[in-house]
Amino acid sequence: MHQSTTTAPHPPPAQPPPTNAPASACPYNPPPTTTSDATATPSYISKLNPLNYMPSSISNTRETAHQTISLPLEREPSTIPRGDGPGTWEYPSPQQMYNAMLRKGYTDTPAEHVESMVAVHNFLNEGAWEEIREWERRFGKGLGRGWEICKHGEEGAARLAALESMRRGRSEAEEEPKLLRFMGRPNDPTPKARMLGFMAWLYPSEFPNNPPFDRHDWYVQRQQGKEVRYIIDYYSGPPEPTGEPVFYLDVRPAIDGPTAAVERAMRWGGDVWWRASGATVREEMARRERQGGR
Repeated sequence: MHQSTTTAPHPPPAQPPPTNAPASACPYNPPPTTTSDATATPSYISKLNPLNYMPSSISNTRETAHQTISLPLEREPSTIPRGDGPGTWEYPSPQQMYNAMLRKGYTDTPAEHVESMVAVHNFLNEGAWEEIREWERRFGKGLGRGWEICKHGEEGAARLAALESMRRGRSEAEEEPKLLRFMGRPNDPTPKARMLGFMAWLYPSEFPNNPPFDRHDWYVQRQQGKEVRYIIDYYSGPPEPTGEPVFYLDVRPAIDGPTAAVERAMRWGGDVWWRASGATVREEMARRERQGGR
């Protein structure tokens, strides 16, 4: 529904935050085991962290002799508030990212490229969170407020956001949404991605055959405590003239109920109506009338 464009050096893999790190990482406390559980062979699912569906323990040390260089062990904090406790989520260190990729079978990844991958991974996630914050700014307090913002189109909504920020001031920060958990699903194309792929097959001259290279599902806690699932499709675009690759993020609430469908229709329809009805001209004329009446 809504896309943002980002430029960065390399496509990222799915995020693998560990759980044997400090409290700001992804904690995982396994349930107590019974006698029968202790003797049974644990399944792969039981070894996953339920917060991010990644292995519960990703070490931060060199694990293989194939690694030819030393990778940084420092983890960068994100700006994304945690929904399961205080603080923000932390991104994996390059060493943890490399270990996670080896576990997934990507044994041909050059270790010297991992730092760039982590940088892009973090950059794209920050961009995705900004898109989610904008959705929540519009609809976090209900559909009525959402329409009051969406009826001004995307440009008008940006101006309203700037005015609201100036009126609130630094001391009156608005309550932020929080990220409860997330899940990488690169092998599960979204219905929208499937439809775009079908249109590219049907009308190749009109629709590019450019499927997303990754998909994430993020579960967000709204201001009222409601949980909302967001879908993020990651697309690559034509490189910049300088050679830097370009990525597009398609971020929208999943249609898990009628409210999310209305939110998506409001944002798309509001922008279409605002532009098609000549709202830019009307707003400019109204602004000049206000200035002339002073």
